[in-house]
Amino acid sequence: MIDLDGLTLAQIDGQPATVADLMPLAFAGFAHFTAMQVRNGRVRGLDLHLERLRGASLALFDAHIPDDRVRSYLRGSIAAAGGEALSVTATVFTRGGEFTPASEQNDLSLFIRTSPASNGPEGPLRLAVVQHERALPAFKHTGETAKTYYLRDARKRGLDDAIFLDRNGRLGEATIWNVAYWDGSAVVWPIADVLTGVTMGILKRQLTELGEPQREVAVTPDLVGGFAGAVVMNSWTPGVPINSIAGTAIPAAPQFVELLHTAYLREPEVEI
Repeated sequence: MIDLDGLTLAQIDGQPATVADLMPLAFAGFAHFTAMQVRNGRVRGLDLHLERLRGASLALFDAHIPDDRVRSYLRGSIAAAGGEALSVTATVFTRGGEFTPASEQNDLSLFIRTSPASNGPEGPLRLAVVQHERALPAFKHTGETAKTYYLRDARKRGLDDAIFLDRNGRLGEATIWNVAYWDGSAVVWPIADVLTGVTMGILKRQLTELGEPQREVAVTPDLVGGFAGAVVMNSWTPGVPINSIAGTAIPAAPQFVELLHTAYLREPEVEI
């Protein structure tokens, strides 16, 4: 299945996906995925992507697709798309479907979608605060209607996106983003039940290599005004500035954004 741009391509287990193949996925919510930016067949944090797929598969399906097979399918999809710069999403699902007991056989498949590369918004972003906690937050799973709902609701209110407030009054992740703060000397990671993003993992280990201070804090709304900067991050980018959360202004911190981009670029691009 190829779009007119020639780069958008869907494959399942290394073969072009047919309409019949995709029909069971149209309403599927019991699946998980990872999203990456691929440049010339290479990606940063490949080990973290593979670890994510492997760990979530074991937790959800009690089985996983071997790493070498995942890499083979990814290489085939990237080659078929033929682009030097691509966004790639790899989704693991079970042929047995959902709303059924676990299958006795390993019937996992890998759905890979390639599309033109994206670099995300430039920002700065104004975030609404909404009371919400993702189900199974440790996994990047499908079927999360709330994330799109809260994004669109924020836009209706004249804001850019939304950040989630949990039952303990802690600000955790945003709709499709991890969040980090700057206290003027250290990178602050929020304590909450959130998805540990691949970009977040890359930054943590590269900041450690650089000797940059990092600390974890239970960030509550009343603490937001005391930070010297804040950003969101995902596979698109290691840092888009936030300039307000629930109307509380956050200073611009170009040195913080630059630090995160510098740390991210230290991560080697690995051939898939």
